[in-house]
Formats: sequence, structure tokens, C-alpha cells
Amino acid sequence: MSDSSRRNRHLNLRPAATSLFFLSLLLFHFFLHPVAGAEEAAQELKLKPPAHVVVVTAARLETPERETASSITIITREKIEAMNRTTVLEALQDVLGLSLQQNGPAGAAASVFIRGSNPEHVLVMVDGVEMNDPVSPTRMFDLAHLRLDDVERIEILRGPQSTLYGSEAMGGVIHVITRRGAGREGLRLSSLAGSFGTLSAGLGYGGKGKRYRYDLSSSWMKSDGFSAAGSSYPGNKEKDGCRSLWLSGRLGWDARENAGLELAASFGSNLMDLDNYGGAYGDDTNYRQNHDTLLLRGTLRSRHLENRWEQALTLSYVRHDRAYRNPEDEAHPFDAEEGTYTGGRVKLDWQHNLFLAPSHTLTAGLEIERESGKSDYVSQSVWGAYESLFPPRTAGSGGFYIQDRIALAGVFFATAGARVDRHGAAGTALTWRLAPAVLVPGAGTKIRASLGTGFKAPSLYQLYAPGTAWGPIGNVLLRPERSLGWDFGLEQVLLRGKLTAAAGVFFNSYRDLIQFDFLQGYSNIGRAETKGYEIEFRAEPRPWLSAEASYTRTKVRDLESGLDLLRRPQDKFSAGLRVASGSARLALEAVYVGSRDDLDYSGWEAQRVRLDPFLVLNASAALRLRSGVEALLRLDNILNRAYELVRGYGTAGFSVYAGLRIGS
Repeated sequence: MSDSSRRNRHLNLRPAATSLFFLSLLLFHFFLHPVAGAEEAAQELKLKPPAHVVVVTAARLETPERETASSITIITREKIEAMNRTTVLEALQDVLGLSLQQNGPAGAAASVFIRGSNPEHVLVMVDGVEMNDPVSPTRMFDLAHLRLDDVERIEILRGPQSTLYGSEAMGGVIHVITRRGAGREGLRLSSLAGSFGTLSAGLGYGGKGKRYRYDLSSSWMKSDGFSAAGSSYPGNKEKDGCRSLWLSGRLGWDARENAGLELAASFGSNLMDLDNYGGAYGDDTNYRQNHDTLLLRGTLRSRHLENRWEQALTLSYVRHDRAYRNPEDEAHPFDAEEGTYTGGRVKLDWQHNLFLAPSHTLTAGLEIERESGKSDYVSQSVWGAYESLFPPRTAGSGGFYIQDRIALAGVFFATAGARVDRHGAAGTALTWRLAPAVLVPGAGTKIRASLGTGFKAPSLYQLYAPGTAWGPIGNVLLRPERSLGWDFGLEQVLLRGKLTAAAGVFFNSYRDLIQFDFLQGYSNIGRAETKGYEIEFRAEPRPWLSAEASYTRTKVRDLESGLDLLRRPQDKFSAGLRVASGSARLALEAVYVGSRDDLDYSGWEAQRVRLDPFLVLNASAALRLRSGVEALLRLDNILNRAYELVRGYGTAGFSVYAGLRIGS
């Protein structure tokens, strides 16, 4: 099939997308300028005006977890503080269905797999704003730097979520939700110090008045670290440390009873030491990376028709600046490299929630975004100079989504949605999702299922990267990657709510995956499949005692080669126990990760190897010294296990941290 015929086949949804776009504008115009008597017509429904709700992850609406059919995990502030975690990456390590990879100590590049998906198929959001880096070759987000000081909770959605969130959400969504400001105004302080010369401190202040709420937060951390290349390998003695500073703020103002404005901003500056590669003699004493991140967001909310119609207009901007510098040194007298990478995204999201009845909610929205990126890389070696330039490029896209949610008799809940996206270079993508849930009356049983599709648009680099003397790289004829996924689950509440057991199965099929070939550059040649099951238990036999355990079995297959995809464990088990008695709190956590394949690059050709399974045991304790003041202790990798997340790169052994927490 020719490129032109494939392009025509790909764009056969353009008339439908155009019709839906203009239909949405017509509907929005109608609602913005209601005809005379609309208020009276709404009153004739004789419905109690629903309470104002806010956008959250599962349905872009505040929805009780028991009424959602999505496979979701919520990490609360209580759990974050129980384990004395300081980064989002640390908080994710025991989550059902997730597996992590990181190239060394704190600050080193890190990403996550959800049910075996690629890291670039995971959408990371902060307060509803997409954080994935446009100038990254695959538009992946580096999870190494997000701090927890200003985080209220983290929501993790597993399975395709493109219907509500568009590109990148093929495998799932990680949504970091920050503090909004609540209750009396107050100051909070936290600190930890310990192994690897680590010092961490957080300062925050927030509160709520009659018409306003706010929260301001700052976080600072430094660590001397250890060799990213792995100190267990010969030639790796130099420590790779990091420094980070995060500033964030969130302000809400209710201008009227039915209208309000919210502003949010955050800035992070991170400096990391790097090594040339993982494994023997990979050390580099003067290889540095700077990574700065800026997030700006403004949201206007209003409610009409006695709260039956809510709209939220959000404008956001995210910018990533990365700079690498590696000058000559004694060990590498002829080698030097330097690079800068800048990517940004501006996005407008106009969401409407129509509360048609107490049991019926319609959500529709329009998204318009533009991403940009550029990079400049130069290097010098005994083989001569090399330069790779990626000139400034932009890509625009727009999407229309609609979702219908019904709730019947308090026992049946379902959402059905569809979305049309149009990318300026890659064309049109249509996605959809169905998700019903049933609560069996009087039995404490929940049956849930979901079936949906996902997509990921090509990145700027995949589309436009200039070719070299060895062949092409970018390909403007790339199509979006596609996925189809389903899951089915059962949850059972036992012992009068003291024990909850859940089990589920899942399947995901990926096609048109974008992969690199030295002869063709990037092309849509990949196919993959993930499937497995998940089991979870949560117990609270006493008010002062809680426990949880989960197991995930994942089989991930590259359908082109027939091999397992790299770094995805087939087995993952985690368990946790939390005890609170009087002024003391204790938490224990165990995480087991099974064996998985990786590549060893130490020879002339990369060799496929098997990474050993490992078990990590962590503990945390807090002792209340006086009202609002706690002494903290944290122990990581108590068994001092040696293990690797990525072949050749080091991980931390037994570590001890202690500190204080003032306020909450």
C-alpha cells in the first residue's frame, strides 16, 4: 500500500471529526446564550440542584470510588506521611500494576510501566496539567524530580484513558493533586537527613477564608548519592549526587457564589551528576545535567441553571529546559559533549458538566494545544566532531470529548464516552470507552468492567528529526500509535467492612507502535500485547491497625519478535502494615519484584540478559513530641539487598533517615 493511500485511509474520519467539532460549538453557543424561559424549564425538572463538584481523574468529576468502574489506586496524604516519603517516585514503588526503572541514585532519570505499557504511554499530570516532555524523543516524562511536600493525593488509573485525556494515556494516567488550602491558616515544616549525605527540607503555608483559599510550598533536597554506573562494578568509585529546589503555589478565589478563579504555578530546578553508561568503568567525574520545569495554570469556573450546568475554562503552560555538559577530564582527555533541550506546551481546555438529573451527568469538552521543541547537541572524540541539531518545531492538535454517566437506584453505574482528536501532522484519531459497575445490594460486592481504546500521537522528534549520513530519522508520514484494552474485576467487602478483597484480569493490545530502524528511521512497525491479573487485600481490623497486600502477574510480549518486552517483571508483590498507638506510629512495607529481561551493552553487541528478582523491606516510624510536632525515622532496604532496576546501574543499599515534621 502506498504512503498516500495509507494517509487517505488514516484520514477517513475527517468529515465526522469536522461535523462533531461544529456541532460542539453550536451546543456550546446554545448553552452560553440560553433561550428565554430556560431557567423556568430547568425548574420544571423538579430536581434538587446538585452540589458543586470539582474535576478529578476517573471521570473528570468528583466521583465516589465505589461508583467508578475504573481500576484505580489512590495514595492519600495519610499514607505519604506514614512512610515518610519525599518524592512521587518513592510513593509509586508499591502500587498495584506498576513497575519502576531508574538509572542510578536519587535524581537519575526514572519512568514507570503500567500493566507493561511503555513509559511514554503513561500520562503524568499535576492538577490536571499534562507534564510529558514535548522535546523528549518519545514525549515521556521523567518522574525523578517531583516532590511530595505540596501533594494532597496521587491517583493512578490503569488501562486506556485517551477518551478523556487524549494522547499519551494509552496505558494509564498518574495524576498528582496538590494541596488547595483548607481549614485554619497554618505553617508546616518537614526535614529528613541521613544516608548518602542526604538533606531534605520542606516549608509550606496555607489556609482558607470566606472567599479564598491558598497554599504556598517550597522544597529543597541535596544528596551526595553513589555511583550511577554501579559501585559493585570495577572502576566506579565516584559518587553521583543531586540538588533540587521546588517552589509552588495555588490560589483560589470565589468571586461570586457561582463563579471562581484558581491560579497555580510551580517551578523546579534540578542539578544531577551523571555517568557515561552503566556497568564497569562507566564513571565520569564531571558529567552534569540541569533540568528546569515551569508550570502555569489558570482556571475559570462558573455554574448556571441552579448548578445544573458547570463549565471550567483552563489555560495551562508547561516548559522543560534540559542542559547537559560533559567536558574533557583526566579519564576522558579526548571526549566532550554538550547539549540543550527545550520543550513547551500551551493548552486550552473548555469542559462542561451538565447535571441532567440526579442520576444522569453529561460531560463534554474541547481541547486545543500546541507543543514546541528544539535541541542542540555537539560532541568531540578521537573520531572527530559531531553535531546534531533539531531546529525549532511545533505541532498543533485539537480534540472534542463527550462522556455520559448514569447511576440507577444506587446499584448500577456506567460511563460511556467518545473522543475525536486531530493532530496537525499525524491526522485524526477516534477513541471510545465503556465502563459499567454493579453494586450487589446487601452483599458488599462490586462487579466492574471497562473496554476502551487509546492513542498516542508521534512526538516532534519522531516526526521531524533531521536525517544523518547514516540514514533518515524523522518521518512526517507517521500515524498515531493505537491500543485496545479491557479489564474485569470483582471487589468484596467482608467482616462488616474490616476486610476488602479485590481481583481482576486485564488485556491490552498495541499496534502501529513507532520504532526506529537504521535504514528507514522511525516507522509504525511495532505490535505488542500485555495481559495478566491483579489481586489486592485491604484490612482494618482495629482503628489503630491497617494492612494491605497486592500481587500483579503480567505477561508482556513483542508480537514482532516473540520476545518479552524489557524490564517488565512478570511478578510483583507488595505488602504494608501500619500501626498507630498513642503518640507513636509505625509502618512496614515489603516489595518483591520478579525477574525480567534487559540488555547488556558491555560488549560489542548488546546481549539479552535476565535481571535477578529482589525483595526490598522498608520501615518508617513517627513519635509525637508535642501537639503538631513529630520525630521521624525511616529505614530503606533493611535487608541490604543488592539489585538492579536497569542493567548496569546502581541502587541504594541499607539507608537510614531521621527528621522532624511540624504541622500537617
